Amino acid sequence: MSELKKIATRDGFGEEMVALGAENSNVMIVDIDIGKSCKTKAFREAYSSEYHDDKNQYVNVGIAEQNGAGVAAGLATCGKIPFVVTYAVFGSLRMCEMIRQEVCYPNLNVKFACSHGGVTPANDGASHQAIEDMGVLRTIPNMTIIMPADYVSAKKLTRAAAETYGPMFLRFTRDAVDQIYDESVELVIGKAHQIQDGKDVAIIANGDTVRLAVAAAKELAAKGISARVLDMHTIKPLDVEAVTAAVNEIGKIITVEDHNILNGLGSAVCEVVAEMGKGIVKRIGIQDQFGESAPYERLLAKNGITVENIVKTAEDLQK
Repeated sequence: MSELKKIATRDGFGEEMVALGAENSNVMIVDIDIGKSCKTKAFREAYSSEYHDDKNQYVNVGIAEQNGAGVAAGLATCGKIPFVVTYAVFGSLRMCEMIRQEVCYPNLNVKFACSHGGVTPANDGASHQAIEDMGVLRTIPNMTIIMPADYVSAKKLTRAAAETYGPMFLRFTRDAVDQIYDESVELVIGKAHQIQDGKDVAIIANGDTVRLAVAAAKELAAKGISARVLDMHTIKPLDVEAVTAAVNEIGKIITVEDHNILNGLGSAVCEVVAEMGKGIVKRIGIQDQFGESAPYERLLAKNGITVENIVKTAEDLQK
């Protein structure tokens, strides 16, 4: 692409939902009264009965997350494809029992599309920062966990989620992040996307940390260290084949995530590596501590989620 842009992944989600709503009247949004932040305003204006007598693809249940999950489950039993939209911390933890009992247990076609994942809520503080959401939900059978890396992949994976049956949790960012992909990229749920190959270290990242992995790989190349970079946009089901290949072909892996290092991407990769009985993994992510009110990049830096730390960790693995 000719020029990289910074744009939040929540914007990609909001735009793609408008396109999906036009193509399929079964696509719906169950809004938890947070449309401005989660980018559902355009969908509401295009497909709600509030604006059009012949449209009924949008419902706002108010600040009632658990009710929203139940409403979405009911809609799914009628053949609808509901996207429940709220912040990641509320769309995982506050809804958790309903997600388990009402959506995943009966294996209904409900999508939980949540913005403000990780520490991107920044100055909103720990109460709004989702550092455990993907880890909690990946333990529930039938659930698929996805976090796009940029605006383009958010659009692609939102569409893939709408076209694929089953419960899914999609996690988006509040802050603008670098655009990595152009529109030609092909992304498949459950399959890692290899951004570049390498032989000395494999850097596996997801979501807003993929941009850091890409930048770190460039710095490492200048130091004579060749890095394979994988965008593991789907944590569950994890691309075991890609991890296995990284272990067999390289043996040294760094995981990078805007999530607690416990039970997130790093843990999922370590599970595969441990069962193989070889290889080494270094996890970079939230250091099992709550966030606080501070700028987004500062919160990442406090947890070592930086280009500099990825580079240093890769260099240390070469010794």
